[in-house]
Amino acid sequence: MPFDGPREMFTATCGDCGNECQIPFKPKDDRPVYCRECFQK
Repeated sequence: MPFDGPREMFTATCGDCGNECQIPFKPKDDRPVYCRECFQK
């Protein structure tokens, strides 16, 4: 069964540059999250 609804997005702070970003999963305190630009580095 495909998922047709809008995906819930969460706000997080990038662990590299410090900018806020939207991610499609709930961030965990013990793991860093990276914005799109930093993730592609």
